[in-house]
Amino acid sequence: MLEILMAGGWAMAPILFCSAIALAIVLERFWTLRRSSVLPPGLGQEVRDWARKGQLDPKHLETLASGSPLGELLASALVVRDRSRDIIKERLEDTGRHVAHRMERYLNTLGTIALIGPLLGLFGTVIGLIRMFLDVMRGGVGDPMKMAGGIGEALICTATGLVVAIPAYVLHRYFRSKVAGYCVDMEKEAIALLDDLTFGTPGATATPRPRRTPAAG
Repeated sequence: MLEILMAGGWAMAPILFCSAIALAIVLERFWTLRRSSVLPPGLGQEVRDWARKGQLDPKHLETLASGSPLGELLASALVVRDRSRDIIKERLEDTGRHVAHRMERYLNTLGTIALIGPLLGLFGTVIGLIRMFLDVMRGGVGDPMKMAGGIGEALICTATGLVVAIPAYVLHRYFRSKVAGYCVDMEKEAIALLDDLTFGTPGATATPRPRRTPAAG
């Protein structure tokens, strides 16, 4: 395998560098975007119970915000729980944008590697073909080994670029869809907490106000 990579020439260096970065990003995102780390099971219901019981001291909220992205989102609503519904909702939206941005960290880099991988392979292909034509110009076509070296270098660079780009693109789309699913679930929990803070216990129906009957003439 090492001999094959070395046969690709110096154009293999940027491809291998991109592959190392892509591997590091994939491993880091797999660890960071675990569901148990982003959406701890039962946290939404637990936070709503805290809100009903008044267990919302500043230290408690700080611990909640630093525990997980969902905890940070819910804590932002609890900080302004005494304000109007519009203010709480605006705080949730602002915090949600920041949380979503952090969950998408490094994904643009991974997408860029998926895009430039084939281009780097094509660049290596062009370099290999140029080398082959220069060898032919200097020594003619009598020695097929001179042509084989340039063609082999071109094919190795192309194949390596595709090997790096295809998994990077697939995993980029996978992480994007995973983050989008997390955002939907976090939005559900945020709306449930918002309703609990502004309307009381979810599901409770408001008592209708009796209609005023006109006075008898």
